[in-house]
Amino acid sequence: MLYAILAYHVEDEVMSWTPEQDAAVVAKVIEVQAPLRASGQFGPAARLDETRKARTLRGPGAGMVLDGPFAETKEQLLGFHLIQCATEEEAIAAARKLRAVNPTAVYEIRPVKLYVPADGFSATSG
Repeated sequence: MLYAILAYHVEDEVMSWTPEQDAAVVAKVIEVQAPLRASGQFGPAARLDETRKARTLRGPGAGMVLDGPFAETKEQLLGFHLIQCATEEEAIAAARKLRAVNPTAVYEIRPVKLYVPADGFSATSG
């Protein structure tokens, strides 16, 4: 089963990091990803740009483009990791390792069904 580990954080805090602080956190996260990547379990991961640059498309017909994601929480979705795990417990363990090196982040673990398979990641049922 594929799992998305969605990374939430207080955006102002992350944006206030110096380039050196940011690089240090990213380096630690990459270290945690390395064994998953080596085993073929790790898929794409991305950091999203600032929420102020986000747009939401909603409504009937062609829809209307609105500014922002309209999140009403303190934390914003800032990125994600896509991993392939045999069980939910294994996905949670991977998220715990990520949190160990980025302890102020919040991680949401969610099963994923691909509708457009990618190299190394086939569509799954679940």
